[in-house]
Amino acid sequence: MPVGAGGGSGPGVTDVSLSFPPIPAFRLAGTALQVLPCGALFWPEQDMLLVADLHLEKGAAFARRGWLLPPHDSLETLGRLIAAVERTGARTVAALGDSFHDSAGAASMPEAARALLGRLTARAEMIWVTGNHDGASAGVLGGRVVEELLLAGVWLRHEAVPGCAEPEISGHFHPKVRLPLRTGRQVSRPCLALAGDRLVLPAYGAYAGGLSVDDRAFVDALGQAPEAIVPVAGGLIRLTAAQRMHLR
Repeated sequence: MPVGAGGGSGPGVTDVSLSFPPIPAFRLAGTALQVLPCGALFWPEQDMLLVADLHLEKGAAFARRGWLLPPHDSLETLGRLIAAVERTGARTVAALGDSFHDSAGAASMPEAARALLGRLTARAEMIWVTGNHDGASAGVLGGRVVEELLLAGVWLRHEAVPGCAEPEISGHFHPKVRLPLRTGRQVSRPCLALAGDRLVLPAYGAYAGGLSVDDRAFVDALGQAPEAIVPVAGGLIRLTAAQRMHLR
């Protein structure tokens, strides 16, 4: 009999509970943070999910410039974000800037994408951190718009502030790292970039590109070459700058 047939738990009906492996975690400034495979960061103490650089409506922005891309990036990105909220039970989502690819994206968002965003905001409070691509434009869709936010001693902002001596979580740089395969080849994957108590999140958007975590821009922003953290099934791959050098 198909699972769930009969609508109950009597004879002939199999009850199946969907379960996930534990979400791997690390500590920042003494706080436990969990990293989902999709690249979102969950802060259990705050019931908050953090993402950066959604770049919603990037396909539409490129179309306005004559570059034709499939216009489905917002649906894919928001679908993954809703799944992350459902998995963690987050009551707040903080999007750390560049949530839209340009300042026109929020106002011109198509109905299907707005409906998905409505599902998200029905489950969780939305905090939009302003970015260099979108400014405060996401505010037309509801939620709270801030330039930066200090929460439990940790700064949440779009771009890391050079010389910052306080714990910080940001986005902007779209970090990625090359990982070796058993075949001898390498594959590029989004990663988190961690330097002391300062963290840069990967870009979450379906069409967002990436910048090598070994680029000089990360040293300039964070004051040192960061550790790369890649979420994988069942754990985290962590590579220091020295380890990455050895793998080249």
